[in-house]
Amino acid sequence: MKPYRISQIEATSSTNDDVKAAAEKNEAEGLVVWALKQTAGRGRHGRVWESPEGNLYCSALLRPKTDASEIGLYSFVVANAMYDTVRQCLPIADISLKWPNDVLVEGQKIGGILLEVADGALIIGVGLNVLHHPEDGLYPSTSLRAAGAEPKPLNEIIDMLLLNLWHWYGVMKKDGFSLVREFWLKHAATGLLKVRLPQGQIEGDFAGLDENGRLKLHLADGSERAIATGDVFFRTET
Repeated sequence: MKPYRISQIEATSSTNDDVKAAAEKNEAEGLVVWALKQTAGRGRHGRVWESPEGNLYCSALLRPKTDASEIGLYSFVVANAMYDTVRQCLPIADISLKWPNDVLVEGQKIGGILLEVADGALIIGVGLNVLHHPEDGLYPSTSLRAAGAEPKPLNEIIDMLLLNLWHWYGVMKKDGFSLVREFWLKHAATGLLKVRLPQGQIEGDFAGLDENGRLKLHLADGSERAIATGDVFFRTET
């Protein structure tokens, strides 16, 4: 028996909003809303998430028994699940993970993750570029089709994604963040990074991920800095 139950709809403003409304009515963990199209999809920091029909848009309801301070770690749980899903679709591609929750194929972003909290529940929104990708987004992007994946129906892809998500959710519940972090680091995009912060921009070499999920950078002056939030770019992207 699958640990999730999918509610499929033709179109909605935002699958995250739909799951959030269900959470506020005490819906049990495991609800997934899958829409073929979103009219008001959003990404991190309230950015617009273009949602043409043909890509995958879904949100899942989880109720982890964890402190509020640890909720952000679940972005790595979802990123690992996205990595495994893209790997299943593109077995020989160059796939990497970029902090905080981007999955890259040949250095280009292939989807997005949005975590929100509502009434004690964790809402996990995922958008995966299957047939389409934006040409003028904040980051260079691609899709499964553009990257050469064999065509798969969306219902098959969403099942892969959700099985991977519940696998990593189980790892997090059983073993904590350490194994999630270890997998993420194994596939992390490294090198010289630029991070846009509210107070400006800093540049440094990737130096890992700390136990709280913060990005570690080696700066030019020899010091190390941990970043809790920011937009990360490779040198060639800015």
